[in-house]
Amino acid sequence: MKSFGWSLVISSATLKKESHEGHAPIGPAGRRMNARMKAKRQFSDDVLAVLREGKGLRIRAGTSQHRFIGIWVVVVKDRAFIRSWSMKPNGWYRTFLKEPRGTIQAAGHEIAVRTVHVRDERLRDAIDRAYLEKYNTAGALKYAKDLGSPKSRATTVELEPLSLTH
Repeated sequence: MKSFGWSLVISSATLKKESHEGHAPIGPAGRRMNARMKAKRQFSDDVLAVLREGKGLRIRAGTSQHRFIGIWVVVVKDRAFIRSWSMKPNGWYRTFLKEPRGTIQAAGHEIAVRTVHVRDERLRDAIDRAYLEKYNTAGALKYAKDLGSPKSRATTVELEPLSLTH
């Protein structure tokens, strides 16, 4: 009996820790995934290298056959993040709010992804720094700074592959 009780304490502590990571799936209000049900999916090292080194990312929001567009991406702690600069009514960010699945083109593959909203302020701070470090040319720096504004920070999402092979 003690063994069983101890197991519950560990599980509860683990769930509490996982639920405070600062992010939840984007979707209709109130729709969240249980931390126990959520398996962390990560991109392969070659895809992460492309995302880390490349200056842009080709992305298609949603599951319809919209065109791919180019956006900026940063990698922090081996995780890929994107932010919206303009938040147009029919733009990629609002599409992901309605439907958190999409596709990226990276490392010669089309990879199905889902977006997860990032709420953790320390992680958002690290993402701010990553944008400033990666997009540091004279022409890009203004936009990189704008991506650190409160409006853009609120749109921070993590990209997670739907397939474990990418």
